[in-house]
Amino acid sequence: MNRKIARAMLATAAVSLAVGTAYANHSWGRYHWARTSNPVVLQIERQITPKWQSALGTAVSDWGQSRVFTLAGTGANLGVSSRKCTSIPGKILVCNDHYGQRGWLGIASIWADGQSHITKATTKLNDSYFDSAPYNTGPWMALVTCQEIGHDFGLDHQDENFSNANLGTCMDYTNDPSTNQHPNAHDYDQLATIYGHGDSYGTASATAATNFGIRSFGKSGNSGRSAAGSDNDPGDSEAEWGVSIHRDSRGRPDVFVKNLGGGNRKITHVFWAPE
Repeated sequence: MNRKIARAMLATAAVSLAVGTAYANHSWGRYHWARTSNPVVLQIERQITPKWQSALGTAVSDWGQSRVFTLAGTGANLGVSSRKCTSIPGKILVCNDHYGQRGWLGIASIWADGQSHITKATTKLNDSYFDSAPYNTGPWMALVTCQEIGHDFGLDHQDENFSNANLGTCMDYTNDPSTNQHPNAHDYDQLATIYGHGDSYGTASATAATNFGIRSFGKSGNSGRSAAGSDNDPGDSEAEWGVSIHRDSRGRPDVFVKNLGGGNRKITHVFWAPE
């Protein structure tokens, strides 16, 4: 075989392997909900208006197909402030409101203890953009809802270049959400990897009351205090999110960490408007 052809074939194979690996490894750091076994029962609560019912219902149904989670919820609003979207120990809370022309479509915030265990999470959907074109469509609403909830489980993006071809997953940045509205097989495989080990305690749903009320999380020295510290709200601006630790493909800071003391922190993932 011609050496140049052979080298080209090897290079192509290496690139293919690298791409495959990148797609299969998109965990968000080491963040995950602590649990002693799978599936973990996780409550997704809501404070949303009717226009978001379909997008949220689809996202919960899609992510519930993972063998890692049993997703629960009453399907009714809690009657809390959608503006604040104050986090709830052991649960995910999804809210929508007019959070202002701040540049972002949605944010996912997680609170983690000293062992990177998620103790609570929120998703905020910004009607200041979804009330008008081009974002007031079913595909855009589905993409952002699905992606922010995916972050609340501990997933990161599969690709962060808005101009690349769609990967067929909501965990992919895009300018065209038509084929990126649901999780794909790589997302489910990554969840299985993230949650492929057992923990000695749980931070989700039914077990949260015991862990928050009696014991500290891991070795954080928290003495039973919630990992929320004194900051229970996700906030709407960079000043409330903490220090930027990552930028998207367009150079915008999209991951922030706020130190809450005792090893606890709030981590916020920002979905900036592509345009």
